Amino acid sequence: MRRSFTFISVVAHAIVITAALIVQVLAVGPLPIPHAPLTFVGSMPIRLVDIPLPPPAPRATTPAAPAEVSPNAAPLVAPSRIVDETGREGPAGRINIGAVDGGIADGVMPGTVAQLPPPPPPPPPAPQGPVHLSSGMQVPRKVVNVDPVYPRTAQAAHIEGVVILEATIDTRGRVIDVRVLRSMPLLDQAAVDAVRQWIYTPTLLNGVPVPIVMTVTVNFKLQDR
Repeated sequence: MRRSFTFISVVAHAIVITAALIVQVLAVGPLPIPHAPLTFVGSMPIRLVDIPLPPPAPRATTPAAPAEVSPNAAPLVAPSRIVDETGREGPAGRINIGAVDGGIADGVMPGTVAQLPPPPPPPPPAPQGPVHLSSGMQVPRKVVNVDPVYPRTAQAAHIEGVVILEATIDTRGRVIDVRVLRSMPLLDQAAVDAVRQWIYTPTLLNGVPVPIVMTVTVNFKLQDR
């Protein structure tokens, strides 16, 4: 009984829903009014026209002022004829500057320096160290002489000979250094001690005292008894 009632209820609902759908499909209503399309019938076309620019104003031209030419300037174009002298020219066609207006006597213009003879070259500088005595220099003169002391050993051995030394003399003429060039073994020290006490006149080079290096000799000779 319950199943029959449920089946009948479902069929009834189906019939109602189907009838409602059919009514909606078959119902005819008023059709919508279509809108008019957008047209440009009433618009007016715009025309673009180029506007020409006004012509530039004419530029006022003024004649250039002629450049001033100095009366003393050299001409650029050869003259067509020979003109008479003005009296301002010097000998051999040279313009006398002293006769020109604004000129200076003796041909020296303002702001110029007169040509002077070149100064004489300075003397060469004096050498810093001792120099060897050369032919162009005056030989110093010995003013103080000290004889060597003959060593007793050399006397007992009857040794004679010459000791050659190299002496360095300062600007005052004093011997400041001695070196043996030719040796006599028993006589060298006596010769060196004697030469160190010698004094010479100063040696001049270009008028300036200079230290020099010169060779000296000491002769040892036994006296005959």
